[in-house]
Amino acid sequence: MSRSRRSNDWGFPRWRSYGGNRDATELRLCDRYGCEEPGDRPAPKSPNSSERWFFCERHAGEYNRNWNYFEGLTKEQREEREKDEQRETAGFTQSAHHGWAGPGDGSRSSDEMRALEFFDLEPDIEFVEVKAAWRRIAKENHPDVKPGDAEAAQRFAAGQAAWEILRAAEERREWKGG
Repeated sequence: MSRSRRSNDWGFPRWRSYGGNRDATELRLCDRYGCEEPGDRPAPKSPNSSERWFFCERHAGEYNRNWNYFEGLTKEQREEREKDEQRETAGFTQSAHHGWAGPGDGSRSSDEMRALEFFDLEPDIEFVEVKAAWRRIAKENHPDVKPGDAEAAQRFAAGQAAWEILRAAEERREWKGG
């Protein structure tokens, strides 16, 4: 008498060694009350705790929007934690010169784009034209030309800051290219 037995390998013998049981996989549900979605996104229950909630994507986003990373810490502890994190992530700043995920073609940073917007210039403008726009703004709003005009002084200072950003970026590009 031959006993029929169902095979787990489905005609491909190497599958058998990868856990050939036919049991149903256990699925963890979202920890949010009433949610029936899979809870596959862990989130800490409290700062400095190893305990985790497991949420679905929608509830994980909701939880993260309301998360206060510095809850329960004193001002000194917050500052110390922030310094530690900046020190630990300093290696990632090395990639900033690549301009990843920046606006336009990726050749300019968001600060450069804001500076170009101040001068009403396009992102692909030549540096000679940037210099001309800066000189025009500076001549129109210089405190010697318009003494006592607070708005002109503020516009002059903003133009000076925008110029410094664009000048430094151009120097970095020349240094890399040369």
